[in-house]
Formats: sequence, structure tokens, C-alpha cells
Amino acid sequence: MKKINEALQWQEATKLVQIGNHSDDQTGAVSTPIYLSTTYAHPELGKSTGYDYTRTANPTRQVVEQALAQLENGRCGFAVSSGMSAIQLVFELFPCGSRFLVSRDLYGGSYRYFDALTKKGFGYFTYFDTLDELEKAIGSETSAVFLETPTNPLMNELDIAKAAQLAKKHDALLIVDNTFLTPILQKPLTLGADIVVHSATKFLGGHNDLLAGAVITASDELGEKLAFALNTTGAVLSPFDSWLLIRGLKTLALRVTQQEKNARKLVSYLKQEALIKEVFYPERGSMISIKLISADQIPSFLSALELFTFAESLGGVESLVTYPTTQTHADIPKDLRESYGLTDDLLRLSIGIEAADDLIEDIQQALEKSAAR
Repeated sequence: MKKINEALQWQEATKLVQIGNHSDDQTGAVSTPIYLSTTYAHPELGKSTGYDYTRTANPTRQVVEQALAQLENGRCGFAVSSGMSAIQLVFELFPCGSRFLVSRDLYGGSYRYFDALTKKGFGYFTYFDTLDELEKAIGSETSAVFLETPTNPLMNELDIAKAAQLAKKHDALLIVDNTFLTPILQKPLTLGADIVVHSATKFLGGHNDLLAGAVITASDELGEKLAFALNTTGAVLSPFDSWLLIRGLKTLALRVTQQEKNARKLVSYLKQEALIKEVFYPERGSMISIKLISADQIPSFLSALELFTFAESLGGVESLVTYPTTQTHADIPKDLRESYGLTDDLLRLSIGIEAADDLIEDIQQALEKSAAR
């Protein structure tokens, strides 16, 4: 199977387009074949082609896993069945009773999982908002630090390099969810993180037609441990979904560039829009959160949108609007959400690749209609 020569000084966009090209030496297929076989013949007793059973290794999945590792400047990559499966796989590394420090403002599904682990007595989770709070909380008993940066949905950024220094000082692992910015805009492993996770359903897949997750490690040692855990638990990405992820990754650089360009134009408009109370944008990427003048406007605003789709998820070519209170963050108790600023008047926007002027016009007309009611 042909692998991209890491010594070649190709730019990232070129490497992405070339993912899996000519991976089938026998036929010369340009597009990566989809290997649906679950089992593979042994040439003879005690010998293997490298593929025995598809849970352990699959040729199509291997192509995307190699690409993920290269994309994040990591050593080992794993393609799994969802973003939450990616997080669950990483937490297989830790023994019962481990202690974790977690960035406060994070995806509701991650909070739900961490809360479930706490109730089962698996681990202890302490949340922080700033690096100062992290420095005060971290100690020799800390097993790992888990970051989302930018955070979801308030778009707060944390310095990964400084967090990595703190984690290493106390022999803790640093795990970074890089879903929002993607490796095009941020490479946590290069900044000192030990593990990166993605909901590959989002930007990496990019077309709202795929459920997938990714884990990439900075070391072979962690990679070997995760490979054992993944083979044991089995939440691998299917061959067809692996192929969809390969196809999505080929246009990742183009999509992220255009989405960010659109987002910057929308932010310029939103910041001067009198009907918007507050805008949250980390000055890069294509995720924006906004607060309307009143939470009472939310239903009419969502109903008036014609181009944006009111739906969960993010990162696709289509622009989406999400209401965290009832969707992505509904499992976080109301009092807790509101204590750190996730209030009922907040909406999260995922900016797609449509014409930016059309997106602005859609928000503008929806705001006007909701304000008039």
C-alpha cells in the first residue's frame, strides 16, 4: 500500500488531496477501494498479510488513520465510530479512581459522559476556566488534563503550550479536543499535547453525512495502548465510513479556508448589529456564538431563518444554527450552565461555504422579524 512520503515538502493542501491515491498497487485505483471483507485469508500457518479481522485492521481504515496521524503531526491515528467513541477510547487508558481536570465550557455530551463516570465511581472530574485555575488545581494526583479550545459554545481559548507545560510538570497527560479549529488552524501535538481527539463527523468529514471520531497520539507508546484498547472494545470506523472520511479530508483545507473567510465577514456584521447583544468569536475558525437581546426572540428568530438550518452538529458545508440550551448542552444543569455564561439567549452558528452576503442577509431578516413580534 502506497504511503505519502513524509520527506516530500508538499504543502498541506496537496497532501490532503493525495490521501489514499494509488493505495491499491494491484489495480492502480486512484480512489481508495472500500474493503468490505470482515476476514482475510492467511497465506499459511503462522503468517499474515497484515490483515486478519477487520476490527483489528482494515485496508480502507488504515489509509485514513495514516492520514490523520500525518495531518496532526502525530505518531499513531485511530478512526472510530463517533466523537464520543474517541473520547471513550482515550479514557480506557486510565485506571479506576483517576483524577482529571477539564475545561469548564465544553460540549454537553462530554460533560454527560464525565458525569456518568463520576457517578459510577470511575473517576473524579474537576473543572477550571483559566490557566491560573488549572495551575492551582493540578498536582501529582492528576492523571490528565482535558481541554476544548476554543470552548463550546463560548469560544474561549486556552494556551495549549502552557497547559502542556503544567501537565508535564506533574506527569499528567494533556488531551485536546481539536474539533473546532481542525489541524488546518491548530496542531495541539506540536504545542505539547499528548493526545488529540476529534468528532470527525464535523469539519474533518465536512458534509453532514458521516458519523466518525478520531484519536491521534504524540507517541508510539500511547498509540500501542490505544490500539490494544480499540481492538478489545471494537468501536472502529466501518470501511464505507472510512472512505467517506477520506473523501471529506481531501477538501478540508479548501473548506476551512472558505468557512473562516465567511465567518470573519459575518462577525464584522454581527458586531455592529443593534439586535445582537454579544458576539463570541476566537478570531479564527468558523464557529460563532451570539446572544440575542432577549431569549424570548429565540423561537421567532429560528422560525424566520431561510438559509441557515436549525440543527445540531457543526462543521459541514451547510451553515447551521444550534440552540445549546435544548440541544447540545441540555444535559448540563441550568444553574451550572448559566453560572459560566451559557444562558438561554445564546445561539451557536456553524458557518458553511455559502456566499457570505446571503448568510448575512438571512440573519438580518430573521432578526428584524423576531424583533417585530
